[in-house]
Amino acid sequence: MISSDIGKEVIKKEIPLVPKLPGVYRMLNSKNEVLYVGKAKNLPNRLKSYVSEKNHIIRTERMLSQTTKLEITTTSNESEALLLEANLIKKYKPKFNILLRDDKSFPFIFIGNKDKWPQIKRHRGKKNREGFFFGPFASAGSANWTIKMIQKIFQIRVCDDSVFKNRERPCILYQIKRCSGPCVGYVEEDDYKKSVNDAIEFVSGKSRRIQKNLSNQMEKSSDDLDFEKAAILRDRIKSLNIIQSSQRINEANLVEADVIAGYKESGKTCIQVFFYRSKQNWGNQSFFPKHDPEENLNNILNSFVSQFYENKSVPSSIILSEKIKEQILIEKALTKKEGKQINISVAKKGSKLNVINQAIKNAKDSLNRKLYESQNNKELFEEVSKKFDLENNINLIEVYDNSHNQGSNSVGALITYGEEGFNKKRYRKFNIKNEKNEQDDYGMMREVLGRRFKKAVQEKDNYLTMPDLVLIDGGKGQYSVARETMNELGLHDIPIIAIAKGKFRNSGNETFFHNGKEFKFEKNDPTLFFLQRIRDEAHRFAISAHRAKRKKGISKSLLDQIDGIGSVRKRAILNHFGSARAVESASLDEIKSVEGVEEKVAKKIYNFFHE
Repeated sequence: MISSDIGKEVIKKEIPLVPKLPGVYRMLNSKNEVLYVGKAKNLPNRLKSYVSEKNHIIRTERMLSQTTKLEITTTSNESEALLLEANLIKKYKPKFNILLRDDKSFPFIFIGNKDKWPQIKRHRGKKNREGFFFGPFASAGSANWTIKMIQKIFQIRVCDDSVFKNRERPCILYQIKRCSGPCVGYVEEDDYKKSVNDAIEFVSGKSRRIQKNLSNQMEKSSDDLDFEKAAILRDRIKSLNIIQSSQRINEANLVEADVIAGYKESGKTCIQVFFYRSKQNWGNQSFFPKHDPEENLNNILNSFVSQFYENKSVPSSIILSEKIKEQILIEKALTKKEGKQINISVAKKGSKLNVINQAIKNAKDSLNRKLYESQNNKELFEEVSKKFDLENNINLIEVYDNSHNQGSNSVGALITYGEEGFNKKRYRKFNIKNEKNEQDDYGMMREVLGRRFKKAVQEKDNYLTMPDLVLIDGGKGQYSVARETMNELGLHDIPIIAIAKGKFRNSGNETFFHNGKEFKFEKNDPTLFFLQRIRDEAHRFAISAHRAKRKKGISKSLLDQIDGIGSVRKRAILNHFGSARAVESASLDEIKSVEGVEEKVAKKIYNFFHE
């Protein structure tokens, strides 16, 4: 039976020492892991409730039964406590808190305004450049689509400065009319700046006025008999009409708002966030917070809002599907954080309610898909256990693959698959450190598994929790090496399966090795397709890691391999051509034109790439 007395005693001893101030408290277990982060307007009063209340919910009873330590941080007010709580929940990911698991930054579109020839590009991270930032966009796809439309209409460059400065002829984007060719002087500076300003106004929501200006310019060009320019303007107007019809200008006339709606079913929740900026819908994103199955939607939504905006810019309006208990406090905290008035409201009628209902429908559809996938994955896990006669239940599979090119740039890869699909946060790559292992598949497998699981056994440096099954790409030999490595670390109870392709490496004829036995599947078996799919994902990740390493090595070493090319000359050459690969395709005269590179050195560089 669970006993909460341990935690209650810890809290009871601490209460007299806790000041009567707002702040945050953390409950820790015997391993110093944070179990729960909470906040309070008056810390002692909040902590007393854990001691005095007799009938806690089961989750709280479990938490108190594991609590052996209490840590306190005071703040100057309740708003600070709210933001600190959200920050610590994201940092420690306590098992008894409601967790927003996907806290990645969202992409913005950046348009420079200080450069002579400004570019447009997708941007993540700090806004530390001078220019205009538009966003957030719900996904990279949404931002890329908008950039593509801007290219079609305004023909602004997207290339990096190093490429832009070293071009002698326009790239294919000029040929397909997505760039005006400023790199080679095909457009006047004033005309280009005007296009940039129009693009800024367009993303700011003033597309109708721009369309009118383009129409006037087209008529003038036609009257002046400049039919070529009139045709270009006609194509721009056509692109503008396409974007306006597909942009879903919102009926609720939301200028700057996030619409947040939640839907809960079968103990799981989906929260949808729609981003509205400049009266345009800039996409939506689904989130699946981790929480106790019995938790109510109001509390989930409340925790989501405070965690979601902890490290993101906040729009002036947040519209929710239902009222949350800390609405006034969160509104006050976000207003202070942003230095502008933030309004949190609940949609109750009219067009805003229509938008919320649409968001709820999206949340419901996304959750149903997630539940369906989870159920399918559970069934597949059960089939794997049955086929290989595994004693433990499977909830998490780790798949390993190695990649190298005749022993060079060797990389080991790990991908993870759980009940909710591929878990990219648990993907890892291992650069092979022992040179002897670089041409030895068995040695690579031994090193990768050894490094991964030794860290877990020792519980150090952000180690990953143990999987329920290890799947390796290889045959009987790889299986033996993997089993031996795991056994040496005392991990006898984690099963291993090796998957080897057939004689002609054809998919569908795989042989599986486990526990001294060989296994085969029927060609149309769904379990076989499942194991092939996760094996192929590990192979894809390993290959991409290997190519990235090889590419990095090539760009780093090509010029370094030429005698007489010091760091100063190397920098001058790379600044002139943009990359080592561009030097490879350059003529002798082009190399000689680089400042500081005399003819003798230029010939040496040219011969290195062409002999």
